[in-house]
Amino acid sequence: MYTQTVLSHADTMIIVDAIRAELERLGKGAAIAVADEHGELLAFLRTDGCKLSSVNVAINKAFTAARDLRDSKAVGDAMRDEQFPMTNFGDPRYTAWGGGVVVEHEGQIVGAVGVSGLSEQEDIDLSRLGIRALQGR
Repeated sequence: MYTQTVLSHADTMIIVDAIRAELERLGKGAAIAVADEHGELLAFLRTDGCKLSSVNVAINKAFTAARDLRDSKAVGDAMRDEQFPMTNFGDPRYTAWGGGVVVEHEGQIVGAVGVSGLSEQEDIDLSRLGIRALQGR
């Protein structure tokens, strides 16, 4: 047997609230998803001004990062470099876009955050901001 740390609903709300506050400060809209270590959705928020198309993309970014144990941008970069089709994963939820970032605790990946709706770099930065808020509590 082993002990496993998991994200609680309180943890997910710290992440979502930090990203939401930054989006409001910037006057921008995006979708925010937090997934567990299996990539399954724990929390989601579509902020004011967010495009509808960003909803599934944010969820899929978090899914991809959690399932592949690395940020979604790294997955996408590797797929492009190796010319490995995303369809080879066998699940259409995998995405090659950056913005899905793993959440680590004591060296263990406990979930992932996905943000979609802005530039790839802004999505990545916002995901990291949410994770820093959780780690700094």
